[in-house]
Formats: sequence, structure tokens, C-alpha cells
Amino acid sequence: MSATDDRPGPPGRTAARIPGGSRNLLDDAPGTDRPARVGTTPLTPLFVRLKLALLRNGLRQSSGRRVAYVVTMVLVLLFAAIQLLGLILLRGHAHADTLVVLTVTVVGLGWAVMPLFFPSGDETLDPTRLVMLPLRPRPLVRALLAASLVGIGPLFTLCLVGGSVFTLAHGPAAIVFGVVGALVALLVCVALARAMAAANIRLLTSRKGRDLAVLSGLVVAVGAQLVNFGAQRLGASGGLSQLDTAGDVVSWIPPASALGAIASVSRGAYGTGVAQLALSLAVLAALLAFWQHSLTKLMTAPDGSTLAAAEPGAKSRKKERGDKGAPSRRLLPAGRTGTVMERTLRYVWRDPKTKAAWVTSLVIGLIVPLFNAAQGQGSIYFACFAAGMLGIQMYNQFGQDTSAFWMVAMTISSPRDAYVELRGRALALLLVTLPYATLVTVATTALLGDWGSLAEALGLSYALLGAMLATGAWCSARFPYSIPQQGYKNVVPGQAGLVWVSIFGGMVAAALLCAPVLALTITLHVTGRDGLLWLLLPVGAVYGFLISLGGLKLAAPRTAARLPEILAAVSK
Repeated sequence: MSATDDRPGPPGRTAARIPGGSRNLLDDAPGTDRPARVGTTPLTPLFVRLKLALLRNGLRQSSGRRVAYVVTMVLVLLFAAIQLLGLILLRGHAHADTLVVLTVTVVGLGWAVMPLFFPSGDETLDPTRLVMLPLRPRPLVRALLAASLVGIGPLFTLCLVGGSVFTLAHGPAAIVFGVVGALVALLVCVALARAMAAANIRLLTSRKGRDLAVLSGLVVAVGAQLVNFGAQRLGASGGLSQLDTAGDVVSWIPPASALGAIASVSRGAYGTGVAQLALSLAVLAALLAFWQHSLTKLMTAPDGSTLAAAEPGAKSRKKERGDKGAPSRRLLPAGRTGTVMERTLRYVWRDPKTKAAWVTSLVIGLIVPLFNAAQGQGSIYFACFAAGMLGIQMYNQFGQDTSAFWMVAMTISSPRDAYVELRGRALALLLVTLPYATLVTVATTALLGDWGSLAEALGLSYALLGAMLATGAWCSARFPYSIPQQGYKNVVPGQAGLVWVSIFGGMVAAALLCAPVLALTITLHVTGRDGLLWLLLPVGAVYGFLISLGGLKLAAPRTAARLPEILAAVSK
């Protein structure tokens, strides 16, 4: 096919032809004799087709992704059907409006925070992919909003608001408000998610954003604990009537206010219903305006980090700051021990997988004993859960180094070097775990009001922590495994058995190593010598120190002898 058009054109010009078409690119160019014709394609249907194409092409990538999507779709639809049935059965219940507005508020909160934890779950959430296209913000907002209505999340929310309308609407006026309110509530949820994603896209595509994605599972776990705690408190305090006050307040917070308007109109409070619906519409307009502003700024403003790096003298100032060293470095011991401690603490602060493991252990180790104590069902011995959760971080110490472990291996030439390496890692862990386990134990004791058992609980926690350090050092040398840097998996395929043997076997061994302290505790309780229980604090602390020291000395020769095997295991 010829690259030129046979039609006459301006002298000295060659007209390029669009592949697959006959329209001349210079037909609308300024200075031509032809009238200007601007061919515009509606963005909204184009972006909807783009969203469907992304979903379809994503499912074509692998059979595993198709299975995961289908399973997710089935589970979401099943849960949505159960929820819809529950809302239908709530029709006429005295507290139906309270349950509906609280549920919609929780769903709206989920729409707001989920893009922060799963930024890569939807390719259309990243507007920076469109910066090179000549698109205006207002049509782009409309197109992205329409495309956002395609997916599992909007379908689930639609089932929720549809069931809420059936539950709350009584009378023709309420039905009209219900149709409008359901649409407004759905659009507020979608616009809220898009506005949050557009405002934080620079963060979400950075290392800190990847940290948030890794920590998403922790948020779900903590949220489940909070829901469980709240449900138990409701059951013990008189039922749903305790939520009516909160429901009255939440019914004025969008997107719940759009559905609260239905309940108000059903009761005959037309003015209140109009005000609640108008509030939701105003918030929707504000979200769209904020979203448009974020898109404009994102697509026109340069990256601030790039400008800062390009400033004259930025590299020299950064080098000067680096030469001074961090203030915390001067507080660490000199020599290899301090260097190892600093490296370990930097892993905890900077590596997403290591940070996720630490934060998970810190939070779970806190909420389990404290929540049980707050519910009146706990025991002082639950405080040892914090020491156990944090002691797990000693396991697979070399796995967090990945293939960079070869630099550590080059510095180990004897069991003494291996001992100093392991000791530095253990001391870095103790900088956090020792005061944290103490704090959790004291807080649990305060909630239970059992101050006479504080020394006993602290002694058991210190003994367990020392045993975990000992078994963790030995398992790090004997059962190392690799931690993938990408994705959500914490172990590469084929090494799952090593994880089970290392962690669960080590925990059982640590419990057995604590047998002498446990036997002393049981003996003092059985014989009625409660006045001597304070001895468990110094006994547990000394025993934990000795058992951890013995574990490090036992693991050091094995580490020095298995450096090639460890490097091969953590580099997969």
C-alpha cells in the first residue's frame, strides 16, 4: 500500500494515510483548503470497553488467574445473595434502618481504603497511564466513573443498596427516594475510591505503597477482631438497641445518608429526607471536583521527587548527611555486632516483607491478650502470646537476606564469626521484643487487675522469648528458605515443608525448653506457696538469657559449616 494519497494537497506536502482507513491526516490541519472537521469519539463507551478488555485479557494470562477470578466471583455473589436475603427479611424490623446505615457506612469505608492496599488490582486506577493522551479532565472523570461501575465490587454494592431500598422504602415517595438514593450511594462509593486513588497514586506506586499492599492482610485480621469484639459487647449489653444512637449520627454521613433519606421519608419526615439526600449529592459533587483537580495536577505537574533530586547540590548534600551517620548508629555497640544490628533493623524498616511480618506480630501479639482481657475471658498467661509472636521473627534469619546473603557469607570464616553474626541479629530483635513483651504483660495485668501475677507472667514471657531465640537461631542454620520479593507469597514453591518444620517444630521445641520454668510455676501453685511466685521473674529472666546464649553457641558451628547450603536455599 502506498504511503501517500493520490488526492491533491498543498504544494510540497506529503499526506500520510491512517493505516486501515482512507482519511487524510492533513484534512483538518490549519492552512488547508478543506474545512476543519474534528472527529471526536465518546470517551465513556470507549473506557467501558477498555475496562471489559482489561478484564478479559487479564483472565487469558493464566488458568490460575481465571480460577481465582471465578472463585472470587462465586463467593462474592453468594455473600451478596445471603446479604440481600437478610435485608429482605429485615423489612419491618424496629432496628432495620440502623443496621442498613451502619452496613453501608462500613462498605463505604472499604471503598475508601481498599485502593490504598490493592493499587495494582485494577489497571484503570492508575491515571498516570493516560498522561500522554490529549484528554480533558472533565470528560475523563465521566468516562472513568462509568468504567468503575464494571466489576465485582460495584455489583456487590448494588446488591447491598438494592436490598436496603427494599427494606427501608414504605410508600410511593420513599420508593422514588430509594431509586435515587441507591444510585447516589453507589456513585459516592465509586467516586470515593477513585478520588482516594488519584490523590495518592504517587504514594501507591512507590516503595511505601508496596508496604501498604503487603500490610493489607493485617488490616483485615485486625478488623475481624474488632468486629468480633463489638459483636460480643453488643450481645452482652442489650442487643441492637445500643446502636440506635450511632445509627442516628451515621445516617447523616454519606453514602449512608442517601439511604437514611429513604427511612426518613418512610416516616413522613420529608424535609429531613431531602436534606440527607442533598447532603449525599453535595458530597458526590465535591468528590468529583476533588477527583478532577487531582487528575489535572497529576497530569500537568512534574514529580516533586524528581525536581528535588535535580536541584543543584542535592547529591552533595545527601552525601554529607550520609557521612554523618544516623544518631541511632552511635547508640549501637562497636564492631561487627553493631553493624549486624543496624543492618537487621534497616531490614525491618525498609523491606516490605520483613516489615509486614514484624507489624503483624506486634499487632496480633497485642490484640489477642488485651481483647481477651477486656472481655473478661482472658488469663495472665495470654501475655506470653506477645513473646511467642515476636520470637518467631528469629526464625529464618538468613532468608530475609535473599541472594545478598553471599556478602554475609564472605565475612564468616569461623564459628566465632557466625556466633557474632547470630548474636547481633538476636540483640536487634531483643531491642524491640523485650520492652514490647514487658509492655503487653503489664497492660494485660492492668486490664485483669491481677497485679499479684505480674512477676510470674513476666518470668514466663522472658523464658519463652529466650527459648524462641535459641530455637530460631538453630532453625535459621538448619532449615533456611527463600522469601520471594514480589507478590504475596512468603515462601517459594517447593520449600513449604521447610517452613512448617522450621516454625512449628521450633515452637514446640521452645515450649519444651521452657519446661523447667513451667514445672516450677506449677509446683508453687500446687503447693500453695504463692508468696514465692515473685521468684519466677528473676528465674525466668536468667533462664531465658542462658538458654538463648546456649542456642546461639550451638547454632554458630552449624552456620559456619553450611554457608553454601544456606546461600543456595535463600537464593531460590
